[in-house]
Amino acid sequence: MNDQNINDANQNKPNPSATKAYGKSIYLFTNDLRIDDNLALQQACEASEQLLCVYIVAPQAFTENTYGLKPIGEHRWQFLYQSLMDLNRSLEQLGQHLVIYYDHPLEVIAKLTTQHAIDAIFRSQQIGVHENQFWKSLKQRHSSLSFIEAPTYTIFSQTNLPIDLGDFPVSFSKFRKKVESTSYIDNLQKTPKIKAMPRAFASTLNELTEHPSISAINASKNYYPVTGGETEGLKHLKNYFSTSQPTTYKEVRNELDGWENSTKFSLWLAQGCVSVNTILTELQNFEAHVKANESTYWIAFELLWREYFQWLAMSAKTRLFQSSGIKQTQITSHFSPTAFQSWCEGNTAEPLVNALMHQLNATGFMSNRGRQLVASYFVNELNLDWRYGAAYFEQQLIDYDVASNWGNWQYLAGVGTDPRGKRHFNIQKQQALYDPAQRFIRRWLNQNSLTIAI
Repeated sequence: MNDQNINDANQNKPNPSATKAYGKSIYLFTNDLRIDDNLALQQACEASEQLLCVYIVAPQAFTENTYGLKPIGEHRWQFLYQSLMDLNRSLEQLGQHLVIYYDHPLEVIAKLTTQHAIDAIFRSQQIGVHENQFWKSLKQRHSSLSFIEAPTYTIFSQTNLPIDLGDFPVSFSKFRKKVESTSYIDNLQKTPKIKAMPRAFASTLNELTEHPSISAINASKNYYPVTGGETEGLKHLKNYFSTSQPTTYKEVRNELDGWENSTKFSLWLAQGCVSVNTILTELQNFEAHVKANESTYWIAFELLWREYFQWLAMSAKTRLFQSSGIKQTQITSHFSPTAFQSWCEGNTAEPLVNALMHQLNATGFMSNRGRQLVASYFVNELNLDWRYGAAYFEQQLIDYDVASNWGNWQYLAGVGTDPRGKRHFNIQKQQALYDPAQRFIRRWLNQNSLTIAI
């Protein structure tokens, strides 16, 4: 088996003049739904005579899991589907197309490798333990193929991360000090946008079809003012940095409502429609040519939090999903179906919690402050198993990210990386701080106003 793992984006950029190593290859799109700044896709294009671009929608994503929830809910799926359609349009401009399969991933790959005599499979390096177990299973089943990965979802690659994953700090401050000392933001390098792509396999040209099950799920109401995909993500990025909003980000980032009160980059980052390095490059340009202040630094600071959770998840593996968490701390909790349902539906004893949950259910989004408040209420006042709350966020959030979501829930529950232990927010105090006139509460508890754009 020719097993390659391309880890360093800066040292392993593809050579356009290099001899193509593979006749037929599959590029497996995952959380990298873009053309620009996609090292893994660039590698696949440069190394392959023919390339099949594939995205696999697993049926289990829409069936109940251990927590009685669907891993992908309506809002999240709608944004993801829009992102896939946008990616296909971009690929078509380059003479390619995206083949979407609605089937079990291992079976899809087995079918394709047999039918088309595949030589290699490319994908972006993944963070989640389950996604990496899938990759391991593929290697075991298809040992004659080459498997090539490249990092596209993080700032660092594993080879240039200045921290050993085996001794990863369970403290963000220690991580930040380490990585900021590397001057990472001064050394950002982007892979070039792909200008040409190898042709696809002719026999798959008619396979880009919308499966009926996908169509049924895609019929959700669109309360959200944005569209998924690289095109819209880059447009939003340019628009954001064309305003003065970056210079006031820190002052308004904790607001519960308002489209302009946070960057909203997480929506496109989650599916990889825009890379974190593209965002940091735009931020760097803004600071160099417009203004640099505490707020612009805070945008980078929040992106470092995201980076921290990615590598923490890589280090923690299955502990990311265990009740005792990364710290392996035993906690006492229970599960009440009635209390859980009331929290999900926004029907608790706290109006602010209810308003926030109504916002989430109507839009697929909630501010970072709001997420902290409803999570604190979940684990402290309701004393429920934090994993059910994390699973509900996984179902509902458009910007769901496995590392950030489960890492943040552990943080609030006291089993993660917070050195202070369990975080307990006083809901009444928080309401006085962030919604003293109860405008947010009235807006989101009024059933007639659920279509208001956030």
